[in-house]
Amino acid sequence: MLNRMKPHLPLLALAGLSALSLGMVAALTNTGGPRVSTGEVVSESPLAGWRDQTRSEDPVLDLALQPAEQRAEALAQYAQGPNSRSQHRARYLLALDWVAADRGGSALPLLEGLEADYPDMAPYILLAKAQAQTAAGQAESAQITQDRLLTEYIDDPAVAPLLYALGQRDPTRWDELLQRFPDHPKAVDVAHQRLTEDPNRADALPLLLIMARAGLHHPSVGDALLRLKNQFADQLQPEDWQTVGFGLWRRDVYREAGPAYARATPSPRNLYRAARGLQIGGQTERAITLYNQLDQQFPDAPETATGLLRLTLSLPDEQSLGVLDQVIARFPDRAAEAMLKRAEILDKLNSAASAQATRETILKDYSSSEAAAEIRLKNARNAAQQGDLAMAVRWGRDALKHSPDADDSAEAGFWAGKWAADLGQTDDAQTLWEQVIAAHPESYFAWRSAVHLGWDVGDFTTVRDKVPAIAPLTRRSPLPTGSDTLKELYLLGQDRAAWERWQTEYVNRQDPSVPERFVDGLMRQTQGDYIDGIFQVSSLSWVDEPEDIEAYKALKQKPDYWHGVYPFPFADLIQTWSVERQLNPLLVLALIRQESRFMPRIRSVAGATGLMQVMPDTAKWIKDREPTITEYDITDPHDNIKLGTWYLDYTHREYGNNSMFAIASYNAGPGNVANWINRGGYRNDDDFADKIPFPETRGYIQSIFGNYWNYLRLYDPTIAAQVENVQQRHR
Repeated sequence: MLNRMKPHLPLLALAGLSALSLGMVAALTNTGGPRVSTGEVVSESPLAGWRDQTRSEDPVLDLALQPAEQRAEALAQYAQGPNSRSQHRARYLLALDWVAADRGGSALPLLEGLEADYPDMAPYILLAKAQAQTAAGQAESAQITQDRLLTEYIDDPAVAPLLYALGQRDPTRWDELLQRFPDHPKAVDVAHQRLTEDPNRADALPLLLIMARAGLHHPSVGDALLRLKNQFADQLQPEDWQTVGFGLWRRDVYREAGPAYARATPSPRNLYRAARGLQIGGQTERAITLYNQLDQQFPDAPETATGLLRLTLSLPDEQSLGVLDQVIARFPDRAAEAMLKRAEILDKLNSAASAQATRETILKDYSSSEAAAEIRLKNARNAAQQGDLAMAVRWGRDALKHSPDADDSAEAGFWAGKWAADLGQTDDAQTLWEQVIAAHPESYFAWRSAVHLGWDVGDFTTVRDKVPAIAPLTRRSPLPTGSDTLKELYLLGQDRAAWERWQTEYVNRQDPSVPERFVDGLMRQTQGDYIDGIFQVSSLSWVDEPEDIEAYKALKQKPDYWHGVYPFPFADLIQTWSVERQLNPLLVLALIRQESRFMPRIRSVAGATGLMQVMPDTAKWIKDREPTITEYDITDPHDNIKLGTWYLDYTHREYGNNSMFAIASYNAGPGNVANWINRGGYRNDDDFADKIPFPETRGYIQSIFGNYWNYLRLYDPTIAAQVENVQQRHR
C-alpha cells in the first residue's frame, strides 16, 4: 500500500506483506537463514518420530551455526577427542571449514576413514574428501574418490551435484541426473539451461514438467507453467494439468490456475480450485457450474463446504440463503460460519428479527465457534458504545470463556479488561488481561494486555527507546520428519545440502502432512525464501482435518513453530542501523517482517523496493537531507535498511516519538495521521488505534506491533518466563 503523504514529501512505501544487537545475539549475525529453537522436542502423536535430539549433551551442535573463525579452536579440540558422534561431527565441520579456506591438505586427515564411522553422512564426507584432494593438488586421488561415490552411492541424492558438475563436460551425466534425481534442484537447473539454449527441443515437454513439478523455487518457473498451459495443452495428461494448476496456485496466479485445475482429474481439491480460480478470474457462470459439480460428485468433502460458501459470493442474496441452509444441514463444523453469513444477508434484506434469531442460535448451539466469538465481540462493542460497560465486560468475558481459541476472543477479552478498569474493577481487569495472554500469546492484544499489566514491554510512547535483552539461540532443534541424513545436515547448518536433499524427499508436495509442510517452510527460509517459508509454517493454522488439527496444535506448542513464523535474518545490519538511529531493533525487525518478509529485491507495483520497501523518490529525498549518504542501491540490504531506518527515525521525531503515529504514517502517510490527531475524539492510544478510519492502517498497526510482541516474547527470557507463568496459572 502506498503512503498518502504531504505533497512536499516523497513516498516511502512500506507496503505490507526482524536482528538484534551483535552483543545480544552474537550467534545470529549470519544473514543466510533463521536460527531455529533450542527448545526441547518430545516425541508424541501425531508428530511421532520427532526425536529429542536438541538437548543432547553434544556441545558440537552449539558450534554448528557459528562462523568458521569463531569455532575453529573448539572444533579442533573436539575433533581430537574419543571416538564418538561428537568427534565425528567436529571432524566433518572442521574439514569443511578447511576446504572452504582452500586448505585441502589440512582437511584430508580429518576426513580419512570418517565415512565408516559416520555412515549417515558418508556420501557427503566423500564429496568433501574429493574437494579436499582437488584443493591439495591430488587430482588422481580425487578422481578415485569421485568414482567411488558414483559406484557406492549412485542412488543417493548427495551425488546429484557431482553429476551436474561432470555434466558440464559430459552431457550424458546430465541425462543420468535427470533420470535418477528429477526432483533435485540441479535437475531443475539442467532443465532450465537446456530449455534456454533450445526452447523448441524435442524433449521440451518433459523438461518443462520437471520445472513445473520440482522447480517452484526457480525464477523462471512462471514462464514454464504458462508455456505448458498455452503451448502444450493438447499433450498434457490430467495429472500434468494438476501439476500446472498447483504451480500456478502456489504462485497466487489464481485466474490462470482455475482453467488448469478444470482439466485435471476431478477431485474435491481440483474442482474447488478450478471453480475458485475461475470465479476470481471473472468467469462466473463457469465457476458456478464447477461449484455445482463439486457438490454433486463429492457431497461430503470438506472442500465442498468451502466451495458452497464461496458460491454464495456469485449468487443473489435470496439464492445464497438456500445454499447456506445446505451447508448448515450437511456440514456441522461449518454451520456456525454459514449461519453468521445467513444473518448478515438477512440484515441486508431487512429481516432484522430473523437475523437476530439466527445469531442467538449460534450463541446457544455453537457457543465455542469463531462465529460466536465474533457476535460476542460485536455485542460487547455495542454495549460499550451505549455506555453499558458492565454488559460490555460480560460479553467480552463470555468470548474468552466460551470461545477461547477464537481470534476475536483476544480482542474481546482485552477490551473487557479496559472496560472493567474503567469501572474500577481492577482485579477483574487483570484477570481478563492475563487470560488474553494465556489463550492468545501471539496476539497483538496480548501485548496490549501486557502493557496494561505493567510488564516492561514498551508502550506506544516508550517502545522506541527500549533495548530488549535477547537470549541467543545456539543450536537448532531436530526436524520432525525426513531422513536421518537430512536431519543431521540441518543440525550441522549445512543448509544448501539439506535443502537440496529435502527436494528429493519432499515427494508429496501437493498434499503434504503437517510435519512436511513445517520442514519445507524451514528449508525455504535457509535459502532466503522467507515469503514462502513463513507462509508454509504460518498457514498450518488453516488445516481442517482432525488429524492435521491435532498435529498443528502439538507443533504450535513448540518454540520451533514460532521461530519459523518469526525468523530474524540480517541481524547485524538491523542492529547497526537501529543503534545509529536510536531505534528499538525489534521494532525495526517487526516492520521489515511485515513489509517485505526479509526479501531484499522484492518490489511493489508502485516501485517500493527491498526489506523496508523504500520508494526511489524517498531515497533521493533522504539523500538530499543526509550528508553521510552519497551513493546507494536500494536493492542492497545495507543501503536499504540505512535509508529505511533514517525515515523511521524521521517519522518518530515528527510525532514526538509516539511509535504508533510513526508507524501509521508509513502506511497512511503523515498527512492523514496528522488529520486524525487533530480531529481528536479519542481518549488514549488504544482508542486512537481502534478509531483509525482506514481499515488497512488499523490492521497494519496490529501487525507491526504484534510482530514486535512476538519477537519479544520469543527471545527475551524475562518476557518468555512471564508469559509461561501466566499460562500455567490459567490452564
